[in-house]
Amino acid sequence: MYLALLVIFLQCSELYAQGKVYQVFTFNGVKIKVEPSDKVKNGAPMSIICHADISKNTDFQLKHNFTFFKDGKLVFMAISDKEDARYEIPVAKSADTGDYECRVKAGDKLVISKPIYVWVAGMTKPILTADKKEVSEGEIVKLRCELPEEVPPLEFFFRKTKTNSEPIEKRVAEQNQNFSEMEYYVEAGDNILQFDCFGKRQVKSGWESSQHSNKTLVTVKEPFRKPTLITTPSNNFTEGDIIEFECSTVAAEMRGIEIIFQKNRTILNSVRDKKFLKYSTLATQEDSGEYLCKVEQGAVSKTTKLNVFVSELFPKPTLSASMTQLDENKDLILNCSINGLRRANFSILRKSSSGDILLKKSRILAIKVNVNDTGSYTCKAEVKGIVKESKPVRISVYAPVSKPTLSVVSGSPEVVLGKPLQLICHSVMGTPPITFTFYKGDEIKKNVTNDTYATFLDEDIGLNDNGGYKCDARNNHSSGVKTSNILNVTVIVPIRGASLGSVPYGEVEVGSDTTFLCSVNEGSWPIDFKFFKKTDHEVLLHEVREYSDRTIWHKKTMKRKDTGTYYCMASNRASVDVRSHPITISVILAAWQKGVIAAFVLTAMAGAGAVALWWFLRKKKKAKGPSMEMSGSALAPNLTSEKLTRPPSDGNYYSGSGYIEDNENHMKSTDESKGPDLESAEVDYTEVEVSTLDPHRGHSGVLWLWKWKLH
Repeated sequence: MYLALLVIFLQCSELYAQGKVYQVFTFNGVKIKVEPSDKVKNGAPMSIICHADISKNTDFQLKHNFTFFKDGKLVFMAISDKEDARYEIPVAKSADTGDYECRVKAGDKLVISKPIYVWVAGMTKPILTADKKEVSEGEIVKLRCELPEEVPPLEFFFRKTKTNSEPIEKRVAEQNQNFSEMEYYVEAGDNILQFDCFGKRQVKSGWESSQHSNKTLVTVKEPFRKPTLITTPSNNFTEGDIIEFECSTVAAEMRGIEIIFQKNRTILNSVRDKKFLKYSTLATQEDSGEYLCKVEQGAVSKTTKLNVFVSELFPKPTLSASMTQLDENKDLILNCSINGLRRANFSILRKSSSGDILLKKSRILAIKVNVNDTGSYTCKAEVKGIVKESKPVRISVYAPVSKPTLSVVSGSPEVVLGKPLQLICHSVMGTPPITFTFYKGDEIKKNVTNDTYATFLDEDIGLNDNGGYKCDARNNHSSGVKTSNILNVTVIVPIRGASLGSVPYGEVEVGSDTTFLCSVNEGSWPIDFKFFKKTDHEVLLHEVREYSDRTIWHKKTMKRKDTGTYYCMASNRASVDVRSHPITISVILAAWQKGVIAAFVLTAMAGAGAVALWWFLRKKKKAKGPSMEMSGSALAPNLTSEKLTRPPSDGNYYSGSGYIEDNENHMKSTDESKGPDLESAEVDYTEVEVSTLDPHRGHSGVLWLWKWKLH
């Protein structure tokens, strides 16, 4: 029975499991919209609706988490089993403008809508307040403009309007607050001031402006009135009249009041803590113009201007001179006059850096001038206390120039060919400016105006320019031109093409003389010649100065040590050393020395031949005699090339070259032909060193002399 129940229970469970259905859903999308529209008027209600489009496999309830964001910031959350959620804003403000999006989460799935931009059009009206309703000129008014319920960043615009004037606007940007403050300086002349403000904010479509704020009125009080400036007896005067100025003001408080009277930028008079200022002067033409009276107290300044005209009493005098340029010791007459007026007090003066020098109180001055009278002269005329001065007249008095001297700047009257030549022309006496003229031959090369000297650079020096330079000097003196002496300049030709030769050339016998000849292709005399022998260092052998293009040097008694390389060097005043190509001199044995050596060699050869002949005859006689034995190893190949050195004092030391190979070969052949018979012979030999005859062969030889001893 229990078994049957168990079977039935298992069968029912299996049927129930087969009838169970899993809950499946998916998001088709999430959308966001604004009611009534995405552009809402400021103060109107606004709803932001988020809708989730979901598909399900069966009809089952599903919880939705709705999250609303504005410009990336969370603003509203809702949980609902419905597929819609609403974010209600009863009164929309401009701060609600921005990008909105919603996120919907169901189960473990999350979907985000595309953003929508909502624009709340219009801004709240700003509120303007002022810290003072009544101020004095020079004080500060502080204003505050606030945009309630607006969110920064914002821009504020303050406007100041004077009576019957256009508003003056100032802008302030605020990044972190919804209000701004501004200070205004109350200027002189301001009466009733009206202030207002408005704000702006930036939206996607551009800038949006608020309404203008309430208007705030500020009343301005004057600490003092604008000054009054008058002249007596009128505004028009004639030179010599007395002009009296009076500047005054009315002030509530005189403490700190300052009155300043000026013409152009020059202050003529000033007073402090007083209501008026007076100033008087003797009228001149220079007094015509605009005058200014300024009253200042603290930061307030008020100004009044007045134009004054002064007519001319008489014109400026004119100074005339009989001559403006004249020689010293000549007569000069200066005359001072006024056009149309003869009665005046005249004086003639000379201008000076330390002040004018009065020469004479008269309209005419006659003097005999000297150089020190050069300068500027003026005259003055006085009528009714008015003094006027003429334009200056320049008088130049000239002393004659002295005869100029022409010289070379370097000092020496010579120049190297191809190098520039600088000349200086100088006059010791003469009133400047002096004009100097340089000549090369009869050709004018340069004109220079200077005080006492002038220079000329001639860069075109040729071989034929050995003279002909002169210069002239002249100034405005009537004596005319002075000419220097003619300057002759020597042109130094540099050395070119030095060469060296010798007689004999190449080889010179010991004890003989050698003549060296050093010459140049061109060059100015005198020429310094130097002879050198080239060793490890340069050795100067001989030097001489010649007024010629060549020189000869005789070297006596040449020795073996004089063998070597020689060259010469030539120079002149051009200071350029020119070196010749080197030559090689070899000092060899003299002819008689060669003869002695040859005779000695021939004698030795003859002796050797006689001994050989004697030995041959003796061998013939004693064909069966004891064999000859040679002592030593003279025939060894290494001995034929060996060299024995002896001191120079040895009588067996000779000069020569090479080996006497014929005797050696002869002895070798004889030895071979005799065979064992030579064993009984004893040979003595003597070695003679022969020194080098030809230095180009570079070796010495050995002469072997043989002595035969027969046992």
